[in-house]
Amino acid sequence: QVQLVESGGGSVQSGGSLRLSCVCVASVYTYNTNSMGWFRQAPGKEREAVAVIQRTGTTRYADSVKGRFTISQDNSKNTVYLQMNSLKPEDTAMYFCAAGSTLLYTSFDVRWVNYWGQGTQVFVSP
Repeated sequence: QVQLVESGGGSVQSGGSLRLSCVCVASVYTYNTNSMGWFRQAPGKEREAVAVIQRTGTTRYADSVKGRFTISQDNSKNTVYLQMNSLKPEDTAMYFCAAGSTLLYTSFDVRWVNYWGQGTQVFVSP
């Protein structure tokens, strides 16, 4: 059983910052949670990958957030963070924490997510 618990969403003006957190609670940590990351879904759009990090620390980012967002982790707390700076109105979306195997990292694709969090809303005003 794996639970992903997110926090940190909210409203901010364009150019502002937010930090999302996701705690992974599991009875057993297996290869199915080797990668963790963040996806987002805006109204009327498909869910897309934002950033993924492997337990080894390697990271991947969507081109649209490179240089503005930073994903990090604290393995001792089984927590993943997404620091979002220079936010833009187009970053407005529901942000979901996700966990998967190494395939999630290599594919950077929603189809390889094994576990989802409940989502946290991010709203960026102009």
